[in-house]
Amino acid sequence: MFVSKIDYRTIIAFTHDFVAVGVAWWIAYLFRFNFDIPSSVSVVLISTLPWIVLTQTSFFLWLGLYRGVWRYASLPDVKRIVIAVFMGTLCVLVLLGLLDQFESIPGSVIVLAPLLLLLIMGSSRLIYRAWKERRLYSLESYEAKLVLVIGAGRTGINLTKDLARSREWHVVGMLDDNPRKFGTRLQGVRVLGNIKELPEWVQKLNVGHVIIAIPSVSHRIYRQALEMCSELGVKVMTVPSYSDLISGKAVVSKIREIELDDLLGREPVVLDNDGLHGLLSDQVILVTGAGGSIGSELCRQLMVFKPGRIVFVELNEFALYNVQEEFVARFPDAKLTFVIGDIKDEPRMTQLFSQFRPTVVFHAAAYKHVPLMEEGNGCQALLNNVWGTYVVAKVAINFGVKKFVLISTDKAVNPISIMGATKRLAEMVCQALQQSNTCDLKNNLSENMRRTCFVMVRFGNVLGSTGSVIPKFRDQITKGGPITITHPDMTRYFMSIPEATQLVLQAGLMGGVEGGGEIFVLDMGSPVKIVDLAKDLIRLSGLTEEDIHIEFTGLRCGEKIHEELLSSDENALPTPHEKLRIAQARQVDEKWLLDLAIWLSNISVLSDFEVRDQLANWVPEYINKEESDR
Repeated sequence: MFVSKIDYRTIIAFTHDFVAVGVAWWIAYLFRFNFDIPSSVSVVLISTLPWIVLTQTSFFLWLGLYRGVWRYASLPDVKRIVIAVFMGTLCVLVLLGLLDQFESIPGSVIVLAPLLLLLIMGSSRLIYRAWKERRLYSLESYEAKLVLVIGAGRTGINLTKDLARSREWHVVGMLDDNPRKFGTRLQGVRVLGNIKELPEWVQKLNVGHVIIAIPSVSHRIYRQALEMCSELGVKVMTVPSYSDLISGKAVVSKIREIELDDLLGREPVVLDNDGLHGLLSDQVILVTGAGGSIGSELCRQLMVFKPGRIVFVELNEFALYNVQEEFVARFPDAKLTFVIGDIKDEPRMTQLFSQFRPTVVFHAAAYKHVPLMEEGNGCQALLNNVWGTYVVAKVAINFGVKKFVLISTDKAVNPISIMGATKRLAEMVCQALQQSNTCDLKNNLSENMRRTCFVMVRFGNVLGSTGSVIPKFRDQITKGGPITITHPDMTRYFMSIPEATQLVLQAGLMGGVEGGGEIFVLDMGSPVKIVDLAKDLIRLSGLTEEDIHIEFTGLRCGEKIHEELLSSDENALPTPHEKLRIAQARQVDEKWLLDLAIWLSNISVLSDFEVRDQLANWVPEYINKEESDR
């Protein structure tokens, strides 16, 4: 019969302690008699020692001293050893009394033997752990990556402890802004000084990596560390967020590279989880554009609330395939349906709504790339973004959808692009549908119209979304540059995809309090200069602006230098959620909507010039740049 590796370790550990008990008592006798034990005393020692060893080691087994691993010996293990040794010693004394040998044992031996046993057992475990972690004379530390840890709090201490077991990392020091910690040693690592001294210690210790071990750190610290380290060619990493550590999604040792999200300094979104569970749990939810960056992330966030089914609607076959592969693997027990469908195709949309009967719709499908829609594709932007929204919204009304959430954009505010104008027109379609209580829109649907609440959510750019500048910049950096930017003063609002989609869910829940038809504007923070964003990406790649040059190519058609979240004739009302406001936008009536629907239904092909000309009629705030430039 073969003995497992764990059994061998247990046997070795038990044998060690078995011998240690005998050695401790023998040394105690040596100390008592100045290393010259009388023969009469030796006889007593030899006769009692087997009983002492057996009694003492029985307590070791009973108290589970061998359930742990020596390599990870820690304070709880030391406590168990202390309890086992002293309880065992008491039993030994009782046993010696029963054997009528108590008075033959010197008192100093009874006191000294357990102390020596504690010393032998405790020190041997600590020495073994130190040897395994290469703290004693190990050459492997020279092969490991030298790292400085920023943050000497609980997370920094735990990280240092975890990295000590790794062959890949060797922590040479810690930095912290608390002066009371300077010069102290935590897990054997010295706190060298404050964070501002980072460049000095990096050069002095020849460090190649810095890890920020402060889960709730501000973006200021991230940026400060990144700027200091990029000049020295040192890589900066960080630990998982505080929320991930608390929820158990990640452990401290799961370090990662700093990302743009860390530099934005966005606070985590607080959701009304109870309310969202009430809206989404066990419900059938339909998401259009589900293969895109926003649509797919919406579906990921929806899974938290355990919907009855999610219907993924996507026109792009490859995008739908990719999202299907991901979700089937991640959520094998969830009810998920993946369908190809064009939002402009009313019979297909009717078929899907009739089959699945969704109660909530998130309409994320749209053409969003400004320059691409501006040149040669204006009519498609008009039909997809406006007619497609009208078709899906009308079908949703017909089948009594409870909530219809439109994903809009900041480019719909005072638009100068076809894309922006079509998204503003899509907002107006939803506004008009919300207001219409008597118009049947050709199908006498007024009673059903009252049952659908329309919500529009307007926000700016999201990091890493399809068609955004981030993937483009990363690709340009990979190719060695240059990074191309249209204008040196260009700014944009940015937020992460998870944050944007979480706020969309929150807005969807809150919509309807004022009767529906609200346009929610997300708090996007301060606008970010695209030049600064490019510089951050260069630093995050471990390069400098000398390695990757930045070139300015001039504004493209339809681009603004600065985006806005509210138009000149709109006011913003606060909401109970600090990151959501309601835009008081200009309203449109049902006659306007009927005229628009008739016009859109008769469109086949329009030139870009005709699209711009018509958009100026339907969207008064639209500025036709081509017309004004003439």
